[in-house]
Amino acid sequence: MAGQVTLVDGGTVTTPRGFQAGATYAGLKTFAEDKLDLGLIVSEAPCSAAGVYTQSSIKSPSVTVTQEHVKGGAVRAVVVNAGIANCSVGHQGYLDAQEMTALAGQKLGVEAAAVAVCSTGVIGVELPMSLIRTGLEKIELTGGGGHDLARAMMTTDTRPKEVAVSFTVDGRQAQMGGVTKGSGMIHPNMATMLSFLTTDAAVDKDFLDTTLREVADSSFNMMTVDGDTSTNDTLLVLANGLAENPPINANSPDAPIFKQALMDVCVHLAKEMARDGEGATRLITVEVLSATNVTDARKAARTVASSNLVKSAVHGSDPNWGRVMMALGRSGAAAEEAKVDLFVNGVCIMEEGRPVPFHRDAVVALMRGPEVTFRLNLHLGDGEATAWGCDLTEEYVIINSAYTT
Repeated sequence: MAGQVTLVDGGTVTTPRGFQAGATYAGLKTFAEDKLDLGLIVSEAPCSAAGVYTQSSIKSPSVTVTQEHVKGGAVRAVVVNAGIANCSVGHQGYLDAQEMTALAGQKLGVEAAAVAVCSTGVIGVELPMSLIRTGLEKIELTGGGGHDLARAMMTTDTRPKEVAVSFTVDGRQAQMGGVTKGSGMIHPNMATMLSFLTTDAAVDKDFLDTTLREVADSSFNMMTVDGDTSTNDTLLVLANGLAENPPINANSPDAPIFKQALMDVCVHLAKEMARDGEGATRLITVEVLSATNVTDARKAARTVASSNLVKSAVHGSDPNWGRVMMALGRSGAAAEEAKVDLFVNGVCIMEEGRPVPFHRDAVVALMRGPEVTFRLNLHLGDGEATAWGCDLTEEYVIINSAYTT
């Protein structure tokens, strides 16, 4: 982690002061000895909260209810289920999402409006509310429960994804933690599949909202697995102020360090999602330098990272760099072939629009590692962006050809 932001070893969403979490197996997923599928997180103190959500026109009622509650300004808890998306089930989905917040609120001793609700899993299946009612009663909340919460959110993920950092605001130590889930149906137009961030820093709500959106655009919105955007994408951040610093706003001297902490957490989680993409064997990083502007840099980086032909080449360790140029050309970003430099894992493949002789076997060997990085220098301006993705494998097709059967 860069600058004054320090990684917390073994950290998670309950690392910041005053947050507890827990999870249980309620029966929403097929049974296995160590499975969890229903979780809770809560702050002992009121929070400022902000969220970013799916841009899909087909949206889970769980997202709708969460948007309403976050807009109301009192959210300090989240209830989350995995296995069933609560989407495309009619008005009943909205009623069930509302009931989940009411049930969680009763358990936690807070109003239903103080609870966000998130769901992930199969679309077109109603929530089994009797199982959820029973399951919520079984959840035990602890300061170490963030690890179980991270597991309870998983669907096709192969491992939980969590992180925490510490930083200093107004001379006081503050912490930020996060968990995320997502392995397929990931090409965000907002944030990620499901991601929950917590901090004990005191943060002005308007600044929190603005900063979250800016950070999402440089992190989760720059990550792709398969080009498909979910109906349930939700990114939430809760700030409970237990670090007792003066609330951070846009004019605060601590605004930059808070934004850096948020960026570090979100970039870490976004990369973990790409690394754990369905069937993935390699993390793809695409760095675009000297684009006309940031918008063009992001277009170029995301298009290259999401290209099925690029992803297939990476899976085969094939330095077929023409596919990168193809993706750049169709991205909509300004590009002049005669100015483009291209590097693969640090090896120059193309300079000023012309191929550079390279030792093919050496580059193939480099591409067989766990990470492959493409760096494009467009020499047109000062726009920069980085995107993350993963290779396209036979396993991805196998997983998704039998997802519900």
